[in-house]
Formats: sequence, C-alpha cells, structure tokens
Amino acid sequence: MATRIFVNLPVKDLQASIQFFTSLGFSFNPQFTDETATCMLIGENIFAMLLTEERFKDFTKKPIADAKQTTEVLLALDAPSREAVDTMVQQAAEAGGTIYAEPQDHGWMYGHSFADLDGHQWEVMFMDESALPQEEREAIEAGT
Repeated sequence: MATRIFVNLPVKDLQASIQFFTSLGFSFNPQFTDETATCMLIGENIFAMLLTEERFKDFTKKPIADAKQTTEVLLALDAPSREAVDTMVQQAAEAGGTIYAEPQDHGWMYGHSFADLDGHQWEVMFMDESALPQEEREAIEAGT
C-alpha cells in the first residue's frame, strides 16, 4: 500500500506557478526544487510536483495535454469550512487563475472550483459528514 502520493503536473512557467500557489498558502520543499521542478506540499503525505513541460516530457512518451483545452485530471482538495473553500477560490482568481464552475451546495458538502495558470482544474470542497443524510451514511459505511 502506498504511503504518499506525488501528482506530477506540467507547467509552462515554473516561477509563475510557484508564485500562484504561494499566494494560495502552499509551500515548497527546497530539496526537490530546481529550475525545472518543484515539490509543492499539499498535505502530510500529498505532494504536487510542478515540472516544466520540457522536464515533464522526460517521464512520458505521450504528448502533453493542453489543460486549457482538455481535462486531463480533476484535483480535489478538502477545506476546513465553506468559508475556506470560497477564500481559496477567490485567492486563485486574484492570483491569475480562473473560476470555471459555480459553487455547488449539497447541504452536507460544499464545493467550488478554479483552474490554475496552466488550466489544471482544482476542486475545493468542505464536507460536514455529521449532516450527511442517514441513508447516504449507511451506503458509505456498507461500501455501496
């Protein structure tokens, strides 16, 4: 069983991406940072490797998707509150990202979305499991 996850994302301008994500409150591991890559800390065991497109090409034989034209992945992050969801999305927009969907409120789950400078889609959500309807809670516990 894996104990950590490293999501690798191609970026056009590494320094601009570092500035963008720094403005959202993320930090970076300097041990894994050079002019072609950086390791963004998302959680205790969750990391995003931001790689220049040239460096990213070293890891794949396929063409790099243009995330502004196609969706290659949806990255979902949890937040401690509804306000924190809205704050992060607003900070992303102010830092040059784009809001690509309206907020979704399902009562027990609230989410909003932004795209970063390269078009990668980030879903930010808050879940209040105590407000989850009983039948949904039972289905989750049963694994269905």
